[in-house]
Amino acid sequence: MIREPAVRVAILTFDGFNELDSFIAAGILNRMRGLGWEACIAAPTTEVTSMNGVTIRRQEPLEFAAEADAVLIGSGIRTREVASDPEVMARIALDPTRQLIGAQCSGTLLLARLGLIGALPACTDLTTKPWVIEAGIEVLDAPFVAHLNVATAGGCLASVYLAAWTIARLASLEDAEAAIHYVAPVGEKAAYVDRALGVIAPFVKRSLAA
Repeated sequence: MIREPAVRVAILTFDGFNELDSFIAAGILNRMRGLGWEACIAAPTTEVTSMNGVTIRRQEPLEFAAEADAVLIGSGIRTREVASDPEVMARIALDPTRQLIGAQCSGTLLLARLGLIGALPACTDLTTKPWVIEAGIEVLDAPFVAHLNVATAGGCLASVYLAAWTIARLASLEDAEAAIHYVAPVGEKAAYVDRALGVIAPFVKRSLAA
């Protein structure tokens, strides 16, 4: 008998994707496999090629996002094209009342176009910032922000914060600490853990109090 994963995470990945966004998040989240988690690359096509020419095969179709417990949207050099493609956007069905939803850098633009940010401030990278502002979103000078079940992050390495937030919300802060401790550089583990938990913990505690 095949057991269903306890927690399923979709990492939405499009042509022109930033490898750091998709792969770092997937690597950290799959540290939770021992507890039944599964983080998968979900894409609109069978294969997608990164901004640096790395071609990968998707693990799940884009529609997997509707079934997942959490969805993280990475960035890439073709995100504006994705945001302007009604057929692709129609395939992304997200529900913040029952899912955790996070976006990084230009992925924030997709959340804005999907109407999942509203009037709330968000984080993104410097390149995408003008496009997100153009979409009517206030952009914070911060690496991470979460409003209940929706989070945004800015900067490639902020994928660590999105992954840690997802683990802390769906498991515990202790599990997030263990996952970050494992991937952090030797000799700097305590500093990396303190920084990551310092960024996400206030938002995790706020969501629990809501």
